[in-house]
Amino acid sequence: SQLRVANGFRLELYSTDVPLARWPLATPRGDLIVARTRADEIVLLERDANGDGKPDAVRKLLTNLRHPHGLALHDGWLYVGESNGIGRLRFAAESGRVSGAFEHGVGDFTADGFHTTKTLGFGPDGWLYVSQGSSCNVCIEKDERRATIMRMQPDGSQREIYATGLRNSVGLDWAPWDGTLYATENGRDLLGDDLPPDELNRIEQNKFYGWPFVHGAGMPYPELGAGHAAEAARAIAPADAFRAHNAPLG
Repeated sequence: SQLRVANGFRLELYSTDVPLARWPLATPRGDLIVARTRADEIVLLERDANGDGKPDAVRKLLTNLRHPHGLALHDGWLYVGESNGIGRLRFAAESGRVSGAFEHGVGDFTADGFHTTKTLGFGPDGWLYVSQGSSCNVCIEKDERRATIMRMQPDGSQREIYATGLRNSVGLDWAPWDGTLYATENGRDLLGDDLPPDELNRIEQNKFYGWPFVHGAGMPYPELGAGHAAEAARAIAPADAFRAHNAPLG
């Protein structure tokens, strides 16, 4: 009763066989790969070939993982973001089958505190982008990779921090009109029901997006904002980013 569907769309139940589902990824064939984060496994829902509105089968692809979340397909590989790193294994899109060993290309991400999930995506430049949330609500991180979006080569090499000050960018994707990266921002807690507003940011390399000093259009946090005015002044406000680049919002 809480959901509102736009004219021309409908909403219906597709499957009840994937409790704890966290992140879905559609394959070129029309199958759906789903990360069951708290179940530590990846499952595949076979496409609805018989037209009954349900997946034709549900199969496990990977088990015994460490809180898998982000998923990505690239050059015949299925990439999986675990709480402590990134692994991959061969995936045949035409059959929906995996093969070979699960290779751990990255295994040194921290997974303590808040926001242990990792979101993955391949950009138009061929780099693998990874968002890693903060370990806390508001704090100065000990691990500079927390509360950032990073990128690396598909094999895990040439890792670098791409953008900072992003408390928890669970969703990221590239705009089809110009290939620009956009990412959500789940804001800090304990300021009431309406503050801070969550954000959608245009992500640019080497830019700082405010956390843990400010949110929105330069609104300081009571814990750290006043004591870090210089850092706060560098923050990119989401509205300013949209106006500067005239991004079509639909």
